[in-house]
Amino acid sequence: MEKKKYFVNVGSYEISQTKYHNNHVFVIYATDEEIKALRGKMDSMGEANMGTYFRAHVPIMAYHNDKANDVFDEEITEVYRMLYALGDKTTKEHVESMGILGDKHM
Repeated sequence: MEKKKYFVNVGSYEISQTKYHNNHVFVIYATDEEIKALRGKMDSMGEANMGTYFRAHVPIMAYHNDKANDVFDEEITEVYRMLYALGDKTTKEHVESMGILGDKHM
């Protein structure tokens, strides 16, 4: 399959083939299937993020005992792992500088 160039902004959950405003934080090259997988992980991350928002408004629930936080942490790590694997040199360097993947880039 042919890989196409995409612009990704994790904070706004954007994946686009068109560079627009600040959606180009990361540049990746991916097949349609890889983009579907990345979109699925970002959607799951967004859903978990909403769960953490609701949990934050329940003062008796501790952060470390919240499943939504665990899911969010897992999904964001997977998103950055995919960005590293599919990214251009600048994207790889950016993800490495964040330290989110530790020593396990792939």
